[in-house]
Formats: sequence, structure tokens, C-alpha cells
Amino acid sequence: MVMADRPEVETASAPVTALTIAGLGESMLNGLARVPFRKPWKGPSGLLDNLGQSVTRQAVRSFMGYSMGLPIEEFRSMEKILDTICRVVVPPFVGLTDGVEIKRDTIGGVPGLWCRAKASTDEYVDDSGEKQTIGATILYLHGGGYIGTSPIMYAAFAASLVDVTGAEVFIADYRMAPEFPFPAGVLDAADVYQGLLDRGVSPDHLVIAGDSGGGGLATSLIGYLHTHNRPMPAAVALFSPEVDLDLDHPSITENAQFDILPWNVPVTPYLHGVQPNDGRVSAIYAEPDPEWFPPTFICWGSDEMFRDGIREFTESLKKAGVQVEEMEEYGMFHVFPILMPWAESSKRVFRRLSELASTYVKEDPNAAQTH
Repeated sequence: MVMADRPEVETASAPVTALTIAGLGESMLNGLARVPFRKPWKGPSGLLDNLGQSVTRQAVRSFMGYSMGLPIEEFRSMEKILDTICRVVVPPFVGLTDGVEIKRDTIGGVPGLWCRAKASTDEYVDDSGEKQTIGATILYLHGGGYIGTSPIMYAAFAASLVDVTGAEVFIADYRMAPEFPFPAGVLDAADVYQGLLDRGVSPDHLVIAGDSGGGGLATSLIGYLHTHNRPMPAAVALFSPEVDLDLDHPSITENAQFDILPWNVPVTPYLHGVQPNDGRVSAIYAEPDPEWFPPTFICWGSDEMFRDGIREFTESLKKAGVQVEEMEEYGMFHVFPILMPWAESSKRVFRRLSELASTYVKEDPNAAQTH
């Protein structure tokens, strides 16, 4: 379910939506026309990676800059069209390239998508002895600054996680702002977590992961689970997490020219009156319990606006005694493994995830049958 399909969410009329999409196309073309004038061959990697990074940065920047200026009903209508396109394109793509199937499900009352290796399911493998063992269950909270995107837009990245970790991934379709500000997303994530436990998934087999706003939501979920005496997950994986909504670190302005994020990162719609230095929404202001906070993997780019906040959060975990695996990739921007999976920096992240996959999570050979 994309946000536009929720009964509480307003959308634009068909003519206005058509004009919105036309405007998006114009904005994207205008942005890409600037690439040759920004020395796209220069960068931290080889020529092809540098060119890819320049094009990706400008394309995403143009998209986000245009989107943030839209009325919310036009934004939701545009998001629905992009979601529909992804529903057509992504499933056959990941099925062919990664051998992953995508299935809808509702867990704990929250809709979402399962991404599983075809070799681990009854539909594709008749002999149970030949089925691929699922190494973990990942509850994935997608990014989008707490306000946008949908599970299907993240299915390709989730398929990559399935491929490199041997896990199954559930991408939760949690409620987003401004229609549903904090704590709606946290409560949805907690319901999915409990729903997975109710289906027989062991906490030792469960990983919470997320990127950007979804990464921040993942840390909020950890705090919520601890406060409400829920079982601790096996591990946490964060990709450029938005862990400081105060936005007062030097990298917010210093890296604005290098990152894909808009210079005016929107947080007010999500906070809805909650102070940005509240530990429930900004993990750098929380105090992690070393006996409860799970082993954590964090990666981010040295050129992203959230860099300093992520560094501070990482150090706070290490000082508290939490086991942390960190990767800061030189010259890379926000959520680079998702936007540029072919880049050498992204490949290093995937290799590290593959190495860590069996370190913190106990295998559950009955995972595919359980849910």
C-alpha cells in the first residue's frame, strides 16, 4: 500500500497529477543538463564511478528539490505513479538478476513486502533437501526522510541484501508524515516486530535494518523495544541513518554542495511539535544500554550532510560498550549503496555485510516455512 492508497491521505486530480509529472520530467532534464559543467570525471574513484556518481547526485538532487516544493496532495499522487511503475519493473528485474521473489503480506496489521531467494521457497524448489537455508529475517524500514517512498521502491536493494546475506527481508509499509507524524512510524515498526515474533521468528534470528529516515526509525524502534521490555534483536544494520534531527553539525552546511539531500532537509512534518533533541527521535541524544543495544553495523559517506551526526552516534555506541562495525566511505554521498550498488564503495559494503551475516545471527532452518 502506497501512502496515496490510505483513506486518510488526499491526492491531486488527474490533470494536476499529469502537470506534476511533466514538471518532474522538466526538472530532471534541466538538472542532468548541468552535469557536464560540474567536472563529472573528477572524484574519489575511477572514471566510470565518478561519472556515475555525478549523474546520480544530480538526478536525485533534481528529484528531491522538485518534490519538496510540491503540495502534499501532488507529492502523494506523483509517489503513487512512481510506485506503480516500480511494481511493474522491479519484480521481474530482481527475479532475473538476484533470483529473488517479492510477495505482499501483512504483519501485525502493517502491510509490506517479503523479498526471499527463490531457492529457499516451496514454489521454486520441490525437494526440501535442496532448499536454500535462510540465514536471518531482516525487518527493513525504508528511507525517505519519514515522508516519502514505498516498499517496492526499495525491493531492488532488499534483493541485494538477500543475495549477499542469505536472509529474507520484510520491508514494512509504515505510516509517514505529514499525515502520520511521530510516533506513528515507530508504532507500526514495533507492531511488525512483535508480529514476526508471534509468527515464530526467534529474536536471535531477527535483524532490524534501515536507511536514512528508516535508519533513524530503526534506532527509535530499538529504544521503544527496550522501554517496553520486548526481546532484543540479534543485530542492527544502518545505512546513512538520520539520527540527529537537530541538524546542527558542521557537515550539514559543509557537505551540502556534495550530497544528494536538499540543503533544507525537512524534519518538521515528522516531529509535529516534538523537540528535535528528544532521544526518541534523535538517537545521538539517547543513552544506549550496553547490555541491551544489539551489535550494530553502520555505513555512511564522508561527503554526506549527516556525516557528523552519524560519527557522533557511532562513537556514543562504542563508548557505551556496544559492538559496532563501522564504514565511512571517502567521497561518497547519502545512501550510496542503494543509489550506486555498482560502485566500488558499495561493493565493499556488500562484502562486509556478507562477512558479518553469520557472525551475529543464529540460523533458523525453518524460517521459510514459519512465515
